[in-house]
Amino acid sequence: MGMVVNLATPAGLFWGMLPEIVLTGWALALMLVAGWRHGGEEDQRFAGQLALAALVSTLFALWWLWAKDARPDGIALMIALDGFRYASSTIFLLGAIMTVMLSLGYVRRERIHTPEYYLLILFATIGMMVMSAAADLIVLFLGLEIMSICVYVLTGINRRSVFGAEAALKYFLLGAFASGFLIYGIALIYGATGTTNLTLIAVSITNLGLQSNGMLMAGIGLLIIGFAFKVGAVPFHMWTPDVYEGAPTPITAFMAAAVKAAAFAALMRIMVHSLGESIGTWQNAVWWLAVVTMLGGNLMALAQRRLKRMLAYSSIAHAGYLLTAVVSGTETGAAAYLFYAFAYTLVTLGAFGVLAVVGRNGERDVRIDDLAGLAAKRPWLAFAMAVFMLSLLGFPGTAGFMAKWYVLMSAIEADQWKLGIILVLASVVSAGYYLPVVMEMYMNQPITEEAHQESVAVGAGRWVIGATAALLLLIGFFPGRLMDVSRSSSDDLKPSAAFTLNAPTGPDAGMASR
Repeated sequence: MGMVVNLATPAGLFWGMLPEIVLTGWALALMLVAGWRHGGEEDQRFAGQLALAALVSTLFALWWLWAKDARPDGIALMIALDGFRYASSTIFLLGAIMTVMLSLGYVRRERIHTPEYYLLILFATIGMMVMSAAADLIVLFLGLEIMSICVYVLTGINRRSVFGAEAALKYFLLGAFASGFLIYGIALIYGATGTTNLTLIAVSITNLGLQSNGMLMAGIGLLIIGFAFKVGAVPFHMWTPDVYEGAPTPITAFMAAAVKAAAFAALMRIMVHSLGESIGTWQNAVWWLAVVTMLGGNLMALAQRRLKRMLAYSSIAHAGYLLTAVVSGTETGAAAYLFYAFAYTLVTLGAFGVLAVVGRNGERDVRIDDLAGLAAKRPWLAFAMAVFMLSLLGFPGTAGFMAKWYVLMSAIEADQWKLGIILVLASVVSAGYYLPVVMEMYMNQPITEEAHQESVAVGAGRWVIGATAALLLLIGFFPGRLMDVSRSSSDDLKPSAAFTLNAPTGPDAGMASR
């Protein structure tokens, strides 16, 4: 029997929110340090080391709750205590840890002397963790905005870069627009069901027969549009290439991996936990969204010659693959999301880590051709990049292959054969821009004799690149343990049948959720 937590008491809320409280305490301490020591490189590095300690200690606090199998006493009112929360928050924290490690050397090289850089990463991670822990739409929106505001600032943190300023402005304007859709969708769902609690929304839909309710359908539609902006799905992707290209490269990796994973965690919890009983209302819309995102992202990536922009369009295509898992609306789809998000976080942080090594000045101008001959000068760096490209492609023997296979199985289990076929064909198309990177590194000669002389991975960034490449291969050959964890973490995502039968509905349910 796991640890039972009464979330209606202050002590219960403390234990239920322990990881977020630990990270918030560290963030407040780091805020004081940043105000006290902000003079130069050493102060910046000290802030980074503190941020690293904060994230690692938070990860241990989260794992302690997970090991105790902490569960709510009754319906989760505002925050969830389940395996899905623990697994998804682990992914966000690992992504943040690797982002800080990549940043330690990067910010010094690029002369970004802003200790608040690491503070914003901590607060953004708190927002992600709140999103994955949310058992109520209002809490979810609060976490989303905490995360988003921090990432807006991080995008333009290099104040000497005009491209960073442009990217931050675009991201802020379109992000605020998406938040408007999201909050209006939440309001309509509340109007239809009388509650913002995720479990009680499912109860209301089932007991009151709201599957075809017009207000609920409009609310779900606006909710999907808001999340589509956040994950960069086609046709709501227009901000993604410019923002990813203008931001500092470690922050681009953070956005492409952890931020995207957080948005999908929230979307998956809503669709499977709250709206699983009304799947006919939203499944076709998400089906088409997945199709146009997979095809659009891959086709647009084919035309790119700049590596950072190509990876940006690649991330759009991967959003389409993750939407395929959402379409299933099942626990298997949620398990496929957890597996895919973990593998994609590793490969994204690793690939952008290599890009940060081979480029300078924001890496905007690094072309695929510039990697020519990297294997001859820097064989281990080229090998790691080849692993990342093949994993993104879904090549057998890598974690990316197993991740796509798991998503494909979730689609087939939900009788979505056509979507599975489109996923496979889209992955074939992606070979047209992943394989040229490998070919340039191994089959062409360096452009000049001096090429790649400064492409040396040092410090913590070297460990990130090496560890992610090794883990991708390890998971590719031995995926069983990660699959088991993903499956067990998503088993209790569906609302309990007992709650469906006995919990209050309608306006009274709204009061019960408070």
